[in-house]
Amino acid sequence: MAEEFLDQIRDVAEGQIDFEGQKLAEQLGTISLIISGFLSFIIGYIQQDIKLALWTGLGGTAATFLLVVPPWPFFNKNPVKWLPVGGTGTHLSSQAQTVIFDTKGM
Repeated sequence: MAEEFLDQIRDVAEGQIDFEGQKLAEQLGTISLIISGFLSFIIGYIQQDIKLALWTGLGGTAATFLLVVPPWPFFNKNPVKWLPVGGTGTHLSSQAQTVIFDTKGM
């Protein structure tokens, strides 16, 4: 029972995302940090309160962290189909492989 629980925790912590998901995570992180930085600057400027601006920026950074870091399912919509382990290699044997040497240099 404990081993099953640890396997579930390992699966969640490992976090499989595909290449398109990595690109999406980078874009979401960049956009949300820009928006939260802009909003914190505007709020701090309007209220003339640096402490409020810093807390707003911290909140935006925490929200970005929660949006980007966990391996949400929408980050794995295009999983990579890897070759099977110990493949037969038939795709190489069906093609003739020719090696050409330059005889002038020998």
